[in-house]
Amino acid sequence: MATQNGSMSPSDLVDRKYIRYDSGVEEIPPNESEDIQAVAEMINHAQKAMFNKTRHGYTGTHARTQGIIKGKLIISDDLPKHLKQSLFEKGGEYDVVARYSSEPPDPGLDDRVPQPRGFAMKIFGVSGEMFPEGAECPTQDIEFNSTPALDLADAKTTKEIIDLRLKYGENKEELYKQLEARKDTELQKARDSVRNTHLESTRQYSQTAYRFGEYVAKYSLVPSTETQRKLYEETVKPDEHDTDILHKWLKNFHSEHRSEYLWQFQLLENIEDQPVEYAGKVWDPEKYPWQTVAKLVFPTQDSFDYELKSFWEDYMRVDPWHGLVSLQPLGSPNRLRRVVHPASSKLRRTLNGKKEIHVRTLDEIPGARPAAMAR
Repeated sequence: MATQNGSMSPSDLVDRKYIRYDSGVEEIPPNESEDIQAVAEMINHAQKAMFNKTRHGYTGTHARTQGIIKGKLIISDDLPKHLKQSLFEKGGEYDVVARYSSEPPDPGLDDRVPQPRGFAMKIFGVSGEMFPEGAECPTQDIEFNSTPALDLADAKTTKEIIDLRLKYGENKEELYKQLEARKDTELQKARDSVRNTHLESTRQYSQTAYRFGEYVAKYSLVPSTETQRKLYEETVKPDEHDTDILHKWLKNFHSEHRSEYLWQFQLLENIEDQPVEYAGKVWDPEKYPWQTVAKLVFPTQDSFDYELKSFWEDYMRVDPWHGLVSLQPLGSPNRLRRVVHPASSKLRRTLNGKKEIHVRTLDEIPGARPAAMAR
């Protein structure tokens, strides 16, 4: 598998001076742990407020499920040496389950409102040294978002922005007044003007940096079939479409078409120009090209199975700290997730009277395998 970068050939990318991973790529600022704890408490506060509206507990972000699909991760055995890292060291196939979502914490958010969209997945059957949080289950959890830069760019920024959203979330004019007083105004307001398009055509990004075996990288999913690419032109029209159009589009698509994504990595070469701690800056793909390491394949299926949706929302969770040490989440936003994700999950189970289930295989999840995946 090769690069998707115009005239640049794979051989041009082998000998570049990629920065090797060590603990020095992270610089923890003073008072970060206090900021992280404050964010965890604010997220829990928001969850309780949503519970008072819906009488059901939801996650602190990405509360609206748009679809859940099952498929395969396929890794080629002919990758160049610099891409044979961690999970991708050897060729193989792995079962995968993935969830499409809308990012905000409101499960009833109108699909016609432009907002970032998410794609989260569990990869089953991985082997290697795991982080303690997920050591009991051989899964690798991966999170993506439809915007390449993360507005909650570090713990300090997250604390400030969540505080503003809690105070002024019902008053957009006042919220914008507060955001326009910040130096990162453009980054913070960008979420309200994202392109609202068919999720099957939407490119997804890790936003934050991760260890990539010997190196450091960000990653991305690129819709790769012609059918998916054509759907990019299909945008949500508030005067024509229903409030739940995104999940309807997905359901119609997956009932008739298979989908494929290229999984691409962008390696760290210049830590000053490619910050690891601050996720609000995009790593320039013209300077630091995306390179394909694997593909995801999802056969035709029902993408909105109600039993599976309920199981995921009530019992499962995706956490980037559930996985391989060699794919360690890096930077301030990921250190925050290590605290906030379990705190959010714990409250959700308490509110719903449920216990979290750590699934070990695809067959432990409700719903049959798609026919094309049947054993």
